[in-house]
Amino acid sequence: MIRAVMIMIIDSHVHIGTFTGFDLSPENVLYSMEKYGIDFSLVSNGEAVEFDHVGNPIPAELQKPQNEVFRDTIRFARENPDRIGAVPWLKIHSELPDDTFKALLRENRDVVYGFKFHPYHSRTAPDDERLEPIYRLAAEYGLPIVSHTGGCEEARSVHLYNAAKRHPELDFVMVHMDLGTDNSEAIELLGKLSNLYGDTTWVPVRSTLEAIRRWGSEKILFGSDNPIDGKDTYLHNRTGDRSLYQEYFNEFRDAVSREDFDNIMYKNAQRLFRTGR
Repeated sequence: MIRAVMIMIIDSHVHIGTFTGFDLSPENVLYSMEKYGIDFSLVSNGEAVEFDHVGNPIPAELQKPQNEVFRDTIRFARENPDRIGAVPWLKIHSELPDDTFKALLRENRDVVYGFKFHPYHSRTAPDDERLEPIYRLAAEYGLPIVSHTGGCEEARSVHLYNAAKRHPELDFVMVHMDLGTDNSEAIELLGKLSNLYGDTTWVPVRSTLEAIRRWGSEKILFGSDNPIDGKDTYLHNRTGDRSLYQEYFNEFRDAVSREDFDNIMYKNAQRLFRTGR
């Protein structure tokens, strides 16, 4: 159970798994959390990827089944219930949740905090009507939808906006706020729906400050992709340059009010994902 303290950080976007050139171990997640003062991490398992980095489908025999990926994610959360929450990465192109998935969710609801989409690695847009059974299941269990945005047409933030508009009963988070762009389209969309949010994963601090200025600090969550650049992702990138997240931990903290800082670094995640339950 998470308790609010004087200083808290919830990282709403963390990964485990070996996939498409990455080897993100649970051990590195726990190491980095301890070293850099992260109180709780919401974790997805990238072994659910369906397409590679250039959009080629991964052969079916090389893909890991949805339920096996889900079990591995649950196991990590079960072993660390006070530190880790499971956010299952769904194979939205090739698999819908089956009866086994639903049973796993029902039996482990206490450690499951949301559903993760990756339209770039699934080449399927969140507003595709084939995903309606997932949204019904999310509504049944009160689970937010966390989705990568950026990199291809299916992953543009406007498609998540469309899904959020269609489903006001659910909360949606635009991870990256359109990775590799100036974030302007995603920031504009933030103000159009009360159930649409952004996160800070690889988002420049200037974009987050603009989103706060326009729509308030209640619309953004701290996320990082940890440990995508290794066990010291919070400190430096793969080339050894200072990590963007050091700017969030330091300069950003000095640039906003304490209330805004706390909203983004943990309070919004507590509210959306009910991490204090």
